[in-house]
Order: sequence, then C-alpha cells, then structure tokens
Amino acid sequence: MQKIALLLVLLSFTTMTAEAQLLKLGQKLPLVGKYLDKKDEAMLAENSKDLIAKMKNGAAEDYYMDMDYGFSRPENQDQIHKALQPYIPGITKADAVKAFVKGRNNWIAWTGGNDKFWDYLSDYTFGNLDLLKLVSNDPNQPYSRSNRWEEIGLVNEPCYVKNSEPLPERWGLRLDKRVTSAACPPEPFSDAKKYPGAKLGARGTTLTWKGQQKTLEVGSFYGYPTGIIGLRLFTNPKFDQKAANRWDANRYYNDPSYYNDPTLVKPYRVGMSCAFCHVGPNPVLPPADFNNPKWANLSSNVGAQYYWFDRVFNFNYKKSVDNFIYQLAHTARPGALDTSLVSSDQINNPRTMNAVYELGARMHAAAKFGNWENLKDGETLNNQFSMMPGMPKNSPLLAFTKNNNATVLSPRVLKDGADSVGVLGALNRVYVNIGLFSEHWLENFVPVIGGSNITPFQIKKAAANSGYWQANVNQTPDLAMFLMVASKKDALAAAPDGAKYLKDIESEQIKLGKKLFANNCAACHSSKLPEKVYGIFNRPECVGAGYMKCWNQYTEYTKTQEYHTQIEAIVNQKDFLDNNFLSTDIRVPMTAIDTNLCSSIATNAIKDNIWDNFASSSYKALPSVGTFRVNYATTMRSGNNMGALLEAEEMEVPAGGRGYLRPPSLVSLWSTAPFFQNNSLGKFDYRGTVEGRMASFEDSMKRLLNPDLRGESLRPGEAKVTYTSIYGDKIPGLVDVITNDSYIKIPIKFVPFLLKTAVFKTILANGGSFEEQDGEFVVTYTKEALEKPVIAANEIFKKDNDKRKVAQYDAPIDNAIASEQNVGKVLKIGPLPAGVPINLLSNIDLTYAGVKLDVLFAPKTVLQAQYELIDAITSLTRATFEIKFKGLKGEVARDRFMELAAKDLVQASKCPDMTVNRGHYFGTKYSRNKVGFTQAEQEALIEYLKHF
Repeated sequence: MQKIALLLVLLSFTTMTAEAQLLKLGQKLPLVGKYLDKKDEAMLAENSKDLIAKMKNGAAEDYYMDMDYGFSRPENQDQIHKALQPYIPGITKADAVKAFVKGRNNWIAWTGGNDKFWDYLSDYTFGNLDLLKLVSNDPNQPYSRSNRWEEIGLVNEPCYVKNSEPLPERWGLRLDKRVTSAACPPEPFSDAKKYPGAKLGARGTTLTWKGQQKTLEVGSFYGYPTGIIGLRLFTNPKFDQKAANRWDANRYYNDPSYYNDPTLVKPYRVGMSCAFCHVGPNPVLPPADFNNPKWANLSSNVGAQYYWFDRVFNFNYKKSVDNFIYQLAHTARPGALDTSLVSSDQINNPRTMNAVYELGARMHAAAKFGNWENLKDGETLNNQFSMMPGMPKNSPLLAFTKNNNATVLSPRVLKDGADSVGVLGALNRVYVNIGLFSEHWLENFVPVIGGSNITPFQIKKAAANSGYWQANVNQTPDLAMFLMVASKKDALAAAPDGAKYLKDIESEQIKLGKKLFANNCAACHSSKLPEKVYGIFNRPECVGAGYMKCWNQYTEYTKTQEYHTQIEAIVNQKDFLDNNFLSTDIRVPMTAIDTNLCSSIATNAIKDNIWDNFASSSYKALPSVGTFRVNYATTMRSGNNMGALLEAEEMEVPAGGRGYLRPPSLVSLWSTAPFFQNNSLGKFDYRGTVEGRMASFEDSMKRLLNPDLRGESLRPGEAKVTYTSIYGDKIPGLVDVITNDSYIKIPIKFVPFLLKTAVFKTILANGGSFEEQDGEFVVTYTKEALEKPVIAANEIFKKDNDKRKVAQYDAPIDNAIASEQNVGKVLKIGPLPAGVPINLLSNIDLTYAGVKLDVLFAPKTVLQAQYELIDAITSLTRATFEIKFKGLKGEVARDRFMELAAKDLVQASKCPDMTVNRGHYFGTKYSRNKVGFTQAEQEALIEYLKHF
C-alpha cells in the first residue's frame, strides 16, 4: 500500500475528532488530472496587479552581505564582477553585485506563496507536520531554539533569541524574539509597504481577541522571519473573527484534542524557502555556538547536511516510534530526505541534500561533454538564458540553446539527472516541489498516499494562473548568477586548524594519491579529461536512445594506455583542482557502480508523470542499462557472522530515463561525509566543526575503500546482512529495518478502492473477517484458517471471470465504509514486528490500486499487478494477525512475519533492492578486476582527497 506507509495518512500519530476532521480532509483531496484552471492567491488578491509586478522585481537590499565569505561586501565586490563578466560581457560592477544580491535574497527569503501548501499539509497530516510548532519554544516541545542544532539539525537565524513567553503581537505564540543592534539592523524584507503581500480573506481586517482589538496584517510577500533560516511567517487569510474566537495558543501547544483538529484555523501559516534545505554552517568559518551563529558563519550552498528528516517532519517523534510512518521517515539519515514524499513515486529513496558547488565549472563541463537535451511540447516552455532581458549578443550563455530553445545544454540536476531542461528550468521546478502554485500541483496526484494515476504539472497552466510562478521565472536568472559566484569550494586549508590535517601537496604520498585518483576515479569524478573523451560524448548520436553505445565506447577508451597516460598528466597539472567540478555530470549506468537501485529508477520524471515538463524528451528516450542484481530479504535469520543472507535476482531495468546516476561532485569532499546518495556510508558526526567533519570523512573513506567494514550498524534501525554484488561477491551491508513493533492505520473513508473490494474479498475467501474492536476496524482470522495455505487472488477471481461477473460489488467492507457512524474510525494493521525491512513494506506498487478490478476488460499486465498487490496485502494482514493471536515477540515474531508475507511483498514491490550501502567497489578487492588498493595506497588517496 503506497509506501504501505503512507496509505495511512500519518493517522495514528493522533486521536481524531471524527467526522469533522475526516470530512475536512476529504474536501481537500484533489481531483487528479482534472486541470481545473485554479488561480493562485497572488492572482486572486485584491492588489493582484501591483503585487505581482513588485514580486517580479525581487529585493535588492544586501541584508545577508556577511554570508558566503562576504562576497558582496564593498571590499570584495570585484570578485562578483570578475566571476559574472565572462557570462554577461560588459556588465557593470554595480549590476553584477545587484544580480548577486537579488539572487541570494530569492534563495533565502522567497517562498513563492507556498505557505498555503504547508498549511494544507499540516491539516492533511492531522497536525503532525506543523511548521508553526517547529519554529516555537513551548516548554513541552521536544526541541526549541536552544537545542535545534543537536536535536534536529536546523540553522537558527542570527539576530534572534529564544523566547518561551506568549507574544501578544503574535497571537500568544511562543516564537523567537528579534534583537536590534548595530550588528542586527531591521530586516528589510518584512516591510509590507515596500513588499506588500497578497490582500485577501481576513488579511487587513480588525479582529477582537481576548477583549482587545487586533489587526490581522496583510504583511509582506516575503513574510516575517521566524528565527529559523528558510522558514517565514505569513498571516493566515482564513483567520477570521470566528477563528479568532476559537484561538487559544496554550491549547495549541498542549491539548491534543485541540491542535489535532484539522478544522482549527491558526493565525499564521509558515512558508519555506530554498534556504531551509541548502543553508548551513560554513565549513571554513564554523560558529562558536551552532545554536547561535552569526551571518558570517553561514553558507548559502553547502546544503542542510545535519537535518533530521524524521524529527523535523514528525513533531512527536519521541512518542511515535510505534507508528510505521515514523519508521519510514527514520530511513532518511541526517542530511537526506525523500523529495518525492508528497508527489509519491511509491519508492522509498531518501537522498542527500547536496551542496551546490562550482556551478560555473559545471556549466562549462556540460558544454564540453555536449550535454544537449531535446525538448518537446511542455518541455519547451521552460525559461532559458536566451530569454533573459538585456542579454548581450556576445554572451556565451546564448550558446546554451539552439533550434528556438528546442535543444538546450543542460547540467544534469537531481541524482538521476532527471532535471534536464536547462539551469533555469531546474531552479523553477524546485520551487514547485516545495509548494509554489500548489493549487495546480496537487491536482495531479493524491499527496503522500499515492496509488492513483499521476499527471504532469503543466508550465502553461502555471504561466496563465499563477502570479507566484510568473514572479519566480523573473527572479531565477538572478538566482543563477548568484550561484555561479557563491558556489566556490570550501578549502580545508582555509579552515581553523585545517592545515594540520593536510600533507604537503608536493609530497611523495600525495603524488601517489594523484596517480591512484587519475587511474581509478577521474573517469567519473573530474570535469578535466583528455580531449578525446569530450569527442566521444559530444555527438548527436549520444543523445537519448543511443546513449549506451557512447558510454560503452567511453569505458573501453578508459582501459587504454593512451587514456591513462593523458589523464595522469592532467591530474598532475598545478591547476587541476581549479575550476574543476570534480564530476563528469554524465549519466552513469547503475551496472557500473552497483549502488542501491531505488533512487535511479524513480518515476517522477518519466513521460507523463509529475515532472514531465521538467525532464527532456532525450532523457525519456534513454535506453535500458540492462539487468541489475537486486538483493532482498525473504528471511532475516542470521546464518553467519556476516548477517542474514539476502536473496539475489536479476532485474531488467526499465528504459525511459531510469537506471542512471550522475556522479556526485567531490568538491570539498572533506566537509560532506557521510557518503553515498543516501548518507549511508560512514558515521554521522552532528558537531559541524572541522574536527567533526574530518572524523566523519576519515571513517567514511575507510568504509568506502574497505567494503568488509560496511556490515557495522551505525544507528538504530540498521540490520547487518550479506548481499551479492553484480560481480557475484558476497559482501556485508545494511538493510533498514523497523526499530519497534509498529502499526498502520488507514482512515475508513480513504481505504483505497482495490483494498476495500478485491483485497477484502480475498481475505474473506482465506478465512478472514472484518471486525470492529475498541473503535478500530481490524482483520481477523480463525484458528483453522491460519493453518491452511493462502489461496492466491487469481484463483479466487477465476470464478467471477467464468461467470463474467465484475468483482468489485462483493466486499462487505463497503457497508462499513458507507456508514456515517464509522466516518472517523480507522482500519488498523499490525503489529509489524521490529526487525522487518522497511522497504519490504514501503515500496509496494500501488500503480493500479485505483483501477477497477474488472476482470473482463483490464489488461493482463494490470490484472497481474493487481493480483500481486492483493496477495501481498492478504499475506501481510494474515501474518500480523497470527503474530498478535499467538502473542509472538521479538525475533520469533519477525521470523514468522517474514515466512508468511515476505515473498508476496517482494513480488508486489516497485523496487525490491534493500541494501542501502552497497556498491562503488573501485579500488577494492570487490571491483571488477578484483584488485584492491594496499593500505599505503588507501592512505595516499585519502590524503590527496583532503585537498579537494
């Protein structure tokens, strides 16, 4: 059931108040794919015309000038001019600085009207995901300003102090309080006169609250700072007099019956900017106190490397370990999150929030490699550099498009290179993914739950109906200019005591490290390569369907003496690390690296899916990479000291864009550990100091070069296993497992169509029943039924097929669902025993769950997928009932669950690959040539990488 996980709508985090809650939730469910031409709040505002015009201009105050090494300070502005002049010949220093400043303001303060979206998710998750509580300091909360860094990895905004008292000016909320001093001038973006917000609803009206007259401000379109960088406060246009009469800030913090009610209207909504996931402590200029940094300690591009997803988006995380949603979120290690959580692809694949380094060098590499992408239909509507007003005719940026913008040079963004429509298009898509024009985005899928047909977000709809989109498109060129300047590497040599970690670059050890890097790493991790390499890729036949032929030609060339001689010479050049993106940015087939498959086969960007307009036609035409050996668990019994042996199976990787990853950049590698696309390789050190970063770097490098060390569990929820690599070796690794016995709860009103019909028909045929117990609906089985083999769904429905009868009318659960008395009740599934692999449950393919099980007309492939889903859920419910019925505990319960349900769950999986820290064997005894580095060679390579 959609990440079975999220078939639950995060329900069991709270006791619900029944009908009013579910009815409100039901009213918010989108009409997927209907394209209702809704307009956003900017278009509907009373001051719409003036608002949109001012938003398009952005803000030019250099409030954040101390950030990013102080590039925009008067004494450093020549560096901005020098960096941008090659791209925009003739630009003045004043205009270069202005573009830089406006771009950074967009990155840090602009939320694009997504406060409406995050308020919607707060209701949708029954208050569990509540950004307004995240920015608060109530004593009963698990975290506040004084421990946000240690507990949840968020960056406190300078010029604020902790406040635990109710603020009358903030409707009694306990928010951080701003201090004003010479070092903390007024924050300019809050100025509602200069940056007027959307006047609509109750905004601008005078309300009575606690006997006092109080105006609900319209506010600024940038909102107010909250004390956490990247989260901005906006007045709620739905907070009218009725809402004010009901509002009680103390109950909001402390009374579950009050704050869990989705009909509650809060005085504020919280919006999110890009900074929330991208601003972090500068590795070279770390703060003395990480909970109280200064602006000079912060970097716009290093990424939220210390952000705990399971805690940030699970307010009661300390009390929720028995909820499967918490267990699912816990698979995201610090610094990682599943960016497809909302527009779900039914594959659990948390990925790191990478640093944005060397964008200029990356664009240069895209041109050298010939990263041309062909655009069609909605893809062609993306903004391009050629559309920038005032672009000089001699700008090299104009060479990034041709054929009337139907062909573009594009750095490949996202782990799988799916964002492939140009730099500006990639930047605009990011804002949609955090809620810009959610009025249309949410029309295309059922958020979080999934299981329905997904349709594309349409740029033409956004251009016509969203003032925030129009403003965003106008602002992103400045954002691109900002990132070209600010994305310079963070050098360990410049960090406090950094020099003590470095060996002389001219030492014999470093020379050996260079040689090893050249011959084993540079093919994927250098944008400076022999000229012949660029010639291999920079050809029309390498675009789209012909890509694998070019890749194979490249890999053959890297085996030649010519290549090795030339690459060694290149790496030994004194300027090798200068303006080197330290990645090729080409697409590497998974068969070459053997890391976990799931991230590379995400479906969001394939044809006709949610990001269709932001992925090129050439991406969607990519061929299959061939077969890949996935590893999954059907038992977790440990038969040796290497952990439970996973089953291995060859899987044909689908074509159409999936099965590739772009190599990560190694710029500032010393500061970005743990490694791999999911931060699963190496120990996490929360400190953020140079010492802490180096401890994590050295541990991660040790595990990278010695795969036998990867079986050590580094955090709760990791189980040691043995898997089989694509080369046939048995290697220790880790699988994410449930830490505590957990439950799934699904609102009765939202039980998916297939589940309430075909699944329960199959359960009944297998001796089960559907009963209410203590206000919750559960599936039960007789003792006799538990002793019989499960009857497969296709056998049960064969009788219906013979009678030419449609199966959906037979399930008795319909009666329970139809009853108004049951509107607030839930279907409870569990317990799911501790030790069961998370992805065994989270990756169940719900693609056809909303399709009628009409055995007369459904295509065979649809029917087969539905039968597999039915069997998986039937086995799941039967296994959990037997565990509860027999009182099984611990490993006994886990083993019985795996015995009864694992095979059917694997069969229904969208991605069965479970080893999270597999792969990348280069330089180890598990590589293709079975030759690993000696200890001295490992140390030499590590010493050289510290200079990156």
